Amino acid sequence: MLHNTRGIVLRVTKYGDTSVIISAYTELFGLQQYIVKGVRVTSKKGANKGVFYQPAAILQMEVYHAPMKSLQMLKEVSWDYVYQNVYSDVLRNAVALYIVEVLQQTMQPEPHPELFYLIDDTFKQLDKGGPGLVSNLPIYFLIHLSQTMGFGLQGKYSPDTPILDIKEGEFVAKPPAHPYFLEAQTAQVASSFLQVQFYNDLETISLSGGQRKKILELFQLSLSWHYKKFSDIKSLPILQSILH
Repeated sequence: MLHNTRGIVLRVTKYGDTSVIISAYTELFGLQQYIVKGVRVTSKKGANKGVFYQPAAILQMEVYHAPMKSLQMLKEVSWDYVYQNVYSDVLRNAVALYIVEVLQQTMQPEPHPELFYLIDDTFKQLDKGGPGLVSNLPIYFLIHLSQTMGFGLQGKYSPDTPILDIKEGEFVAKPPAHPYFLEAQTAQVASSFLQVQFYNDLETISLSGGQRKKILELFQLSLSWHYKKFSDIKSLPILQSILH
């Protein structure tokens, strides 16, 4: 049957001489694989079609969906949102590729509307936001991805709980026996991310390159503990270099 759904492209793989297979997280069906025929031909028509299939692209898709099949067919696509800055700005593009790579390792086949809306909104804010928002968005996204998946951080920084125990996912009174924790000003800064109500609030959070690096790496590590096949994020060093 034909269905209309929004989808966010996560991976594009060449298939045959003229086609591609895309991995997309869709609003209706969750993570799906689609074969798209004829988009790698040398004609102008083929080139125009190919522009839709880029990581982080947000599309309106008309698809054939058969629940028992692992590879679906895509009939038509159009833009659901047209980026103004993500593909042309070095920092925004690095953040987008980092988020896409994290999603590639954490997405499940089942539909999860709240998760779809988080991803959709994150990429749109990445396109529109100021420098502070863009720089802080990777940390914010990891926090909310974990929360949406059911294992978010608990509590907040205070004089009584000045340590963020990453392994237990909560603020505590004393440093734990393991090395996966944040303390002092770094824990306080991390706590400020948990209190953010609106994306624009990210513009007000200021942190050093060292603090950003440590928080991002530990939050990513925390996420990885929940996925057995989670491997190194290759885009992380590039992102950190640009942010620094």
